[in-house]
Amino acid sequence: MKEPLVPVVPMSHTAHIRSHRKPRRSATSSIAVRAGVAGGVLSMAAAGASASASAAEPVTQTIELPTLTADLSAQVAQSAAATQQAAANYELRAERDAAAAKAAAEAKKDLVEAKKKAEAKKKAAEAARKAAAERATRNAERATLSASASASTSVSAPASGSVATVIAFLKAQVGDAYVMGATGPNAWDCSSLVQAAYKQVGVDLPRVSQDQSMAGTDVPLSDIQVGDILYWGGKGSAYHVGVYIGDGQYLDAANPSKGVVIQDLSGYPASGAVRVL
Repeated sequence: MKEPLVPVVPMSHTAHIRSHRKPRRSATSSIAVRAGVAGGVLSMAAAGASASASAAEPVTQTIELPTLTADLSAQVAQSAAATQQAAANYELRAERDAAAAKAAAEAKKDLVEAKKKAEAKKKAAEAARKAAAERATRNAERATLSASASASTSVSAPASGSVATVIAFLKAQVGDAYVMGATGPNAWDCSSLVQAAYKQVGVDLPRVSQDQSMAGTDVPLSDIQVGDILYWGGKGSAYHVGVYIGDGQYLDAANPSKGVVIQDLSGYPASGAVRVL
């Protein structure tokens, strides 16, 4: 019996090579996938919009402060009162310290001034006692000189009693102080001494040396006699005067360091002389 014949189908020359193409999905499956993807995208967009809306609105949160109790309030008040009292005490202490320091400084100043016054008073008392002793000594010397001048007859002095009186008065002032502007009885300047001496015999002379150099009669220095007024400087502008007492000497209120003294005419030659007696 003959076997049935199998028909032979001619094959392509590439039929033995496996295809790399993916199998096509069905239309239903593709539609389902696309719908799922779209839904996911829409869900994400909605979520993003919701998040943006939530971020735009500010978040507010209420924090409740603790409520002060009555005890805590009392403690705070007591602390504030204590601080205020401490500050007041400190300020009061500072004021007291400042007042004490000021009082101490003033007391020290008063003590220094009191010491100065006491020392000045002591010096003044000593000066007064010394001046009194010197005056007593000078008065005794004047009395002696006056008695000697009245009893003696000097060969240099003229016979006129008026000149002797002038010279006696001048010698009685030897040792007195020189003080510019003073007019006696214990201090003189040059012209006040000359004026006072001649006033003893009734001769009124001007007060200052310039005018005294213009009084009386001019006498050459080579012919001067006891009792003549000597002057230094120009006639009418003399700056110093004295009285010639004989033997080349004159008496004057010289200066603050010498006082009233007798000096040699050779040591301080005069500029001119006038005679008023």
